[in-house]
Amino acid sequence: MGYRKYFHQIIRKHFPDSSRIIIEEINSFYETIIHDIKTIRYSGNPLDRRLAIAAYFLSLIHILEKKVDPYDSIRAVCLEIVMEYIRPKNHFQQFLKRLPTSFIQSEISRIFLRYMDKRIRTRGHPDGFKARIITDKELTFGLGYGIDILECGICKLFARFNKQKYVPILCEVDHHTSELSGLELIRTGTIASGAGKCDFRFKKKIKNS
Repeated sequence: MGYRKYFHQIIRKHFPDSSRIIIEEINSFYETIIHDIKTIRYSGNPLDRRLAIAAYFLSLIHILEKKVDPYDSIRAVCLEIVMEYIRPKNHFQQFLKRLPTSFIQSEISRIFLRYMDKRIRTRGHPDGFKARIITDKELTFGLGYGIDILECGICKLFARFNKQKYVPILCEVDHHTSELSGLELIRTGTIASGAGKCDFRFKKKIKNS
């Protein structure tokens, strides 16, 4: 639940006079969503853990639609929350975010990727994710790591509440998190935008480029 403070911080910034009521409404709607998908916590697919914070974004959007009309205004608030949430707060956090990239081509990494591939290929919950890890270097710009999302739990969750038009906002986050890891995300499509899958391919960023 540590992510909530970043939501609350930005909400107080943008809605100083009504932030308390907005936060209460978000929390109330969130509890309704979590009650509906509470069994997701027992999923064996680790990607399904993303649905907790996705549900909080859905709650934020649901409440903001009543307060702020333009899509772009809601997008701006969401992205500001995301950037504050993922931003390294010190040099050590910055180091940790880049650490996996340093080992991506090691034998330990390959063993871990095979293990993770088995877990994410199986749908752990009907409303969750299904994916596969790509390790063929010819298909991953020589990196030996990529991922295809075949079923998106976030799209399923937002569609249930008729909010699927907002999912691409969360898709934008992938570019920022990749950059913090020292990678450039190369993607041809997302399920949220109508593609059959979300393909994640990466290139290592050159320092000072």
